Amino acid sequence: MPESLSVFDPIPASAAPFAVGPAKLRAVTLGCKVNQYETELVRQGLVTAGYVDAAEGEPADLCVVNTCTVTAEGDSKSRQTIRQLAKRNPNSRIVVMGCYATRAPEEVASLPNVVEVVTDKREIPDLLGRWGVSDPPTGISQFTNHQRAYLKVQDGCLLRCSFCIIPHVRPHVTSRSVEQIVEEVERLYANGYREFVLTGIHLGHYGVEQNGGKPKEEWLRLSRLLERLLSLPGEFRIRLSSIECTELTRELIAVCAAHPERIAPHFHVCLQSGSDAVLRRMKRRWGARRFIDRCRMLQENLDQPAITTDIIVGFPGETDDDFAQTLAVSREVGFSKIHIFPYSPRRGTEAALYAEQVPAAVRVARCAELAALDVELRDDFHKRLIGRRLRVLAENPVENRPGWMHGTSCRYATVEFPGTTALRKQLIDVTATGLRGGHVVAEHKAADGIGGIRDTSLIDRVAEVARLPR
Repeated sequence: MPESLSVFDPIPASAAPFAVGPAKLRAVTLGCKVNQYETELVRQGLVTAGYVDAAEGEPADLCVVNTCTVTAEGDSKSRQTIRQLAKRNPNSRIVVMGCYATRAPEEVASLPNVVEVVTDKREIPDLLGRWGVSDPPTGISQFTNHQRAYLKVQDGCLLRCSFCIIPHVRPHVTSRSVEQIVEEVERLYANGYREFVLTGIHLGHYGVEQNGGKPKEEWLRLSRLLERLLSLPGEFRIRLSSIECTELTRELIAVCAAHPERIAPHFHVCLQSGSDAVLRRMKRRWGARRFIDRCRMLQENLDQPAITTDIIVGFPGETDDDFAQTLAVSREVGFSKIHIFPYSPRRGTEAALYAEQVPAAVRVARCAELAALDVELRDDFHKRLIGRRLRVLAENPVENRPGWMHGTSCRYATVEFPGTTALRKQLIDVTATGLRGGHVVAEHKAADGIGGIRDTSLIDRVAEVARLPR
């Protein structure tokens, strides 16, 4: 990976020949939660320098694109997005960052209107400085167009799974300080956010690069970060993003079990395959039985946790029997959601050179079979929620269903319930009553709502009056 930025005629905001008024900014993200956080960090830095977000359909003076390269489709979408932005904003300057920009900077630089390619995320402060930001932010205070706030706490990966390109483009393992993360949570909480999703390239390795030479009892761990955040006042909850099964330690599970209302009982644990033979070729660090045992430990210590996962279908050499083992492990664990990825060779990875590539038609058929199982397991999990109290973060109105909102439950199921936008961003308690189109349907009774759901129209009117100028 290049050690510094690849720069292509950057023009600082202060020197740009903008027509009238402040410079207009459009920021676009492809890929993971870490990318979304980093885009927001850059956006907020540029806003402090005088940029304003371009409205829908309004041409932008500066476009920032954060790209993804985890699959071939990610590369393609990144290129397509840049070309579309150049077409819709013909006078814009486009800055490109992210994993695809790191992997193929010359390719990115050749795309229309691209003036700068950022090849190393550690150089974001320098990038912002060149575009007029005198004091680059170290954290965010809001999350544009999101009701939940993603918090990047860690970057980089030390593993070398044979299929994955990410360690090649994010090799530097770094963890943010506990106090920096605490300050960020406090800012976001003050701005109305009530769910914080801790995320990283390898979240379970939070603190690992800082522990060398220290006694074990002084190690910085994810569990200790959680304990510090849980000491903060206020009504909020924390959710963990993707974690490896070997990092589901007894210490971490104990912290989660001790705080069932404040740490969401939802864990995204990456399986990738249920076949030990495939896992060895993938260079994963465990077999299927160890994965199942760690999931069982979660289920035995927590109250019906949701376990979601990633599975790669059609990895080189995957046989019908290998795939059958993946289906069997999925059933045994009882995943509530499976993210399915047909295998995509990534140039620069070991697996791209493997023989016995699985034919596309076979991959498609296996994906369809796994998708059917995903629906079956999801519905089974959702049925077990009926009659339960669920804590839901209210997010947005249900499309084409007036008077209904949807939100994300503690167990990650999308829940639809009666309500208005006055509830947005609030953590509310609902009771699951049924299923609808892959979602849970629930009733919401306000604390003072005797005999039914409180009419929130008065709340809406009071909120509207409160916003009027004095």
